[in-house]
Amino acid sequence: MRALLIPAAFAAILSTATIGLAATQQVNGTVKSFDLKAMTLTLNDGSQYALPKNFKDPGLKVGEKIAISWDMNNGKKVAETVTITQ
Repeated sequence: MRALLIPAAFAAILSTATIGLAATQQVNGTVKSFDLKAMTLTLNDGSQYALPKNFKDPGLKVGEKIAISWDMNNGKKVAETVTITQ
């Protein structure tokens, strides 16, 4: 029984560490383009984000300062939330 306990504890520690690496990231920027049909948002620095299907437009316009919470999904940056900032 003890022989199984140490490997199980080690596996639990490793799996917890990988969950921490998948954390949502935050970025601030200025809208360069916004295409609701293509569900994409591009910032002035050239970074592009895919928008989720349930995205509700908060009134985005070119030149608007925003904060984006995003995560990587299949090699794409996917915005989870987009908030207009001042």
